[in-house]
Amino acid sequence: MPSSPKITKEMILEAALELLIEKGYHYVTIKTVARKLNSSTQPVSWHFGSMDGFRKALAGYAQSYANGKMLSATEGMAAFAKVGTGYIDIAVEEPNLFRYLYMSDEGRHYAGGFDILTTVGKNAEMVKQIAEQSGTSVENVSAFFRDTMIYTHGLACFTASGLFKADKEELYAMVRRRANEWMRLTDMDLKESRL
Repeated sequence: MPSSPKITKEMILEAALELLIEKGYHYVTIKTVARKLNSSTQPVSWHFGSMDGFRKALAGYAQSYANGKMLSATEGMAAFAKVGTGYIDIAVEEPNLFRYLYMSDEGRHYAGGFDILTTVGKNAEMVKQIAEQSGTSVENVSAFFRDTMIYTHGLACFTASGLFKADKEELYAMVRRRANEWMRLTDMDLKESRL
């Protein structure tokens, strides 16, 4: 039975993610990752086959890391609020990662258009729970979800690119104000829940 490799796929992806966060995507190459691991380039090539295979694996790994920061709450408005604050946290604390995942072609994943964000997986469950909590329609909550995500993305992009300077608490407050304004304008009754 062959011995297990000393440099694992997980070690390579973790080193690449650290480089991406610290220095930016364009700094991440097979050579820089190997250097960070004090290794030759052979383990990276062996595990991923090609630079394209490595890039795809890194994109998935980085997205999983980001999702872990955003998807820790379990239901309704609490879960939705955590997605928004987690998104802002990444923009403020790890702007290179944010730019890679949400502002570049390299990290972007297309899964069927923007509207799919309210109809798949945990997001669809959040929309349904918020509709039940608020006594409003799924369509109304989907519009709220979409509009709040667009506003939050704009703030996060301006922050990650250095065009807007604010601390996390100020950014959270801006999103809360915008969400509350939207709810008032559309008569969504979410007084029991706090965004």
